[in-house]
Amino acid sequence: MLRAGPPSHTLLRLPLLQLLLLLLVQAVGRGLGRASPAGGPLEDVVIERYHIPRVCPREVQMGDFVRYHYNGTFEDGKKFDSSYDRHTLVAIVVGVGRLITGMDRGLMGMCVNERRRLIVPPHLGYGSIGVAGLIPPDATLYFDVVLLDVWNKEDTVQVSTLLRPPHCPRMVQDSDFVRYHYNGTLLDGTAFDTSYSKGGTYDTYVGSGWLIKGMDQGLLGMCPGERRKIVIPPFLAYGEKGYGTVIPSQASLVFHVLLIDVHNPKDTVQLETLELPPGCVRRAVAGDFMRYHYNGSLMDGTLFDSSYSRNHTYNTYVGQGYIIPGMDQGLQGSCMGERRRITIPPHLAYGENGTGDKIPGSAVLIFDVHVIDFHNPADPVEIKTLSRPLETCNETAKLGDFVHYHYNCSLLDGTRLFSSHDYGAPQEATLGAHKVIEGLDTGLQGMCVGERRQLVVPPHLAHGESGARGVPGSAVLLFEVELVSREDGLPTGYLFVWHEDPPAHLFEHMDLNKDGEVPVEEFSTFIKTQVSEGKGRLLPGQDPEKTIGDMFQNQDRNQDGKITAEELKLKSDEDQDRVHEEL
Repeated sequence: MLRAGPPSHTLLRLPLLQLLLLLLVQAVGRGLGRASPAGGPLEDVVIERYHIPRVCPREVQMGDFVRYHYNGTFEDGKKFDSSYDRHTLVAIVVGVGRLITGMDRGLMGMCVNERRRLIVPPHLGYGSIGVAGLIPPDATLYFDVVLLDVWNKEDTVQVSTLLRPPHCPRMVQDSDFVRYHYNGTLLDGTAFDTSYSKGGTYDTYVGSGWLIKGMDQGLLGMCPGERRKIVIPPFLAYGEKGYGTVIPSQASLVFHVLLIDVHNPKDTVQLETLELPPGCVRRAVAGDFMRYHYNGSLMDGTLFDSSYSRNHTYNTYVGQGYIIPGMDQGLQGSCMGERRRITIPPHLAYGENGTGDKIPGSAVLIFDVHVIDFHNPADPVEIKTLSRPLETCNETAKLGDFVHYHYNCSLLDGTRLFSSHDYGAPQEATLGAHKVIEGLDTGLQGMCVGERRQLVVPPHLAHGESGARGVPGSAVLLFEVELVSREDGLPTGYLFVWHEDPPAHLFEHMDLNKDGEVPVEEFSTFIKTQVSEGKGRLLPGQDPEKTIGDMFQNQDRNQDGKITAEELKLKSDEDQDRVHEEL
């Protein structure tokens, strides 16, 4: 067995005299001597080690239990016995008198998969009596032996770590549920089973009697992604009975194990903050709508899904059952811009059945999440004043006002979308005229000229679930705005208002050539004169020519291209007439 550290104190030692004797025997064996140096009969076993494995983690010692094959012949080559012919290995304890003395001595110091030729003189074999009908008296015996297994009743499970990942989130403990791959061999390397040929991991509880005792012990302390070699003595494996036709009686077992994942039915969601942006003023709660990116992997690092590969965030409500329970829990309490790792046990993910062909049953899932933004459908616009002008502000922007403003617009993760500075001129809008998104319209109201604000606009007050050109669906928008100028708006429905009372005889002032008719040219000249002299003003933010044209169309009741005295009416008079009609 491979040792995880210094040689095991449980292995029995050879007495010094016996060890020296063994070395002497081996030295003689290298010369293939068949007689003593004086030419007389052999005094001890002659050993030829004609195949020695490159790695020999353990040598046979007295009291060890061994399993080996052999052919037994006489000097003339005639076979008198063979374990191969019986299709059964010899399984026996060495050095306790159960074998002929020559075989006991010949097996000492042998490695698994080593091959030896042993010459056993009669007095270390069957002596002057022999075996009736099989071995004559005073026969020298020749054995060709291959050792296949060795263990001792004092042995324990031997664990060698072949690969340990740098990050170990948790180690296997009793009562954990594990998923692992394995190759199982006998000590001589004969394969008897592998999970890789079955198209899936081996899934089981540890320490609950579902595994052989040696595997229960060998898995303890493993990390996901770790590779181990586990050598199990027979009494902690299948013992005297073996298993079917593939595991013989009293066989030591060697498992090369790769742990895929581990969890406990009592596990909860595990959170690890990877990056937390400064100034987190709000954390996600149940009912929020969130946009986030993620990489999803199994515990061994196998990637099964990624929002980045689709170049699109995953958008969903949190805590409402739209996603697996573990993710519902893991996203709550996160900040915008935060990166966190969420480890979800299978009973809070896809359970024993898994899903699709990428998430197997009973799989622990690990999500590396980047929260882009979140909002609640009840959220208003968040307004933060960045600066205000030093001079007193007596008038602020209100509904109907025509305003000029500069802005920078981005997503909450800093992705820049639009800026008025790109166009070299401020943006203009009439507040309340539905020309800009509702959240921006709201955020501009109440501003002083020269004031700067930061606005956080939830999607239901921006571009909604569908988004807009360059704006993702359900995106929260961040604006930095500066009010450049404002003009008072006009009352709803008005295109022009007088600063003072209109002329007493309005039509006569409008009929410049006194022909009793006012064509569009005269009407336009009259209105422009009133504006230039400060007597009235047009609806701000509109093309003056179009506004004047609309005013003319409203007054030209019969649409004959001219206004008469009977057709001309002020809007206030029209509204009054309409009230009387309704009454």
